[in-house]
Amino acid sequence: MKTQSFLVICWLLTGFVPGLAQPVYPTIGQIVRLDSRIDKLIPKEAKIEVLASGFTWSEGPVWVKNQSSGGTSASSESFLLFTDVPQNTIFKWTEKDGLSVFLKPSGYTGVGQYSEEPGANGLTIDRQGRLIACEHGDRRVSAMPLDGSGGKKTLADNYRGKRFNSPNDVIAHSSGNYYFTDPPYGMPKRENDPTRETEGFGVYRIAPNGGVTLVVGDLTRPNGLALSPDEKTLYVAQSDPAQPVIMAYALQADGSLGKGRVVFGSEGLKKQGLEGGFDGMKVDRDGNLWATGPGGVLVVSPTGDFLGHIKTGVATANCAWGDDGSTLYITADMYLCRVRTTARGW
Repeated sequence: MKTQSFLVICWLLTGFVPGLAQPVYPTIGQIVRLDSRIDKLIPKEAKIEVLASGFTWSEGPVWVKNQSSGGTSASSESFLLFTDVPQNTIFKWTEKDGLSVFLKPSGYTGVGQYSEEPGANGLTIDRQGRLIACEHGDRRVSAMPLDGSGGKKTLADNYRGKRFNSPNDVIAHSSGNYYFTDPPYGMPKRENDPTRETEGFGVYRIAPNGGVTLVVGDLTRPNGLALSPDEKTLYVAQSDPAQPVIMAYALQADGSLGKGRVVFGSEGLKKQGLEGGFDGMKVDRDGNLWATGPGGVLVVSPTGDFLGHIKTGVATANCAWGDDGSTLYITADMYLCRVRTTARGW
């Protein structure tokens, strides 16, 4: 009886039962199809599987590829990392072993209480294979080898001598540049925090030589970031519910950005009766945007057409491509989810 109870608890919390090679996961939500083009991206039988649950606020998923196989398969050496920002923890998940703690503390190394969201938020892997993290509490962007050897290195923690607010999301360009957003969400009193030093909430670039420049300074709440497959366009999602928008900026040869253009915004949301801001996002190889927003993940064509909605039914923070590039992992409130697609990430 005790063994059976243990197995039931494992399944309810994580969907994973030790000893079972093919775990069966619970599902939530629904996939809403608004345009026939979505059928080429998400199979009709696709479900939103819950791989683990019980988190305070899950965020920042990134797939770590098995380097020995060139990253072409999801072997036991490949795994997903994601954050629980309030718990100040980075978790690791694999199909074989389920859930484990990868790093704690993740984004605040001080003592005592800092804020409601002190931990790491957005994560990415750079061309050196290091884990790049946006750290709320320590107010920096850091780099760390995946095996932890040598500890963390601060890539940037200030702009012109003024500390960042709470770096939120980050991407690594193949040129060696890093781009990240800096809204106030991780500060104890957010935009009204007395320790705030920067005037606005910017998008910044960290150059290969470590220099920091402000590349976008006119957004109210820049949040999620993504690159086009050719790395010539930087997408920025804004989480301000009064001005929800996904912007596109042409990347210049020197790492700076051209003038922004709106890809998708409030008008597209209103047509489907949706309200709220955008959070994290990813792009597939065909240039479609998979952006977390009101109630789930919105799938938007490169020209701004709303193709479909992975409707989790809860506030949804971010997503990442994993396995062979066709699995979309989603962090949604207390859940870690996935959807098997026929799209391909890059």
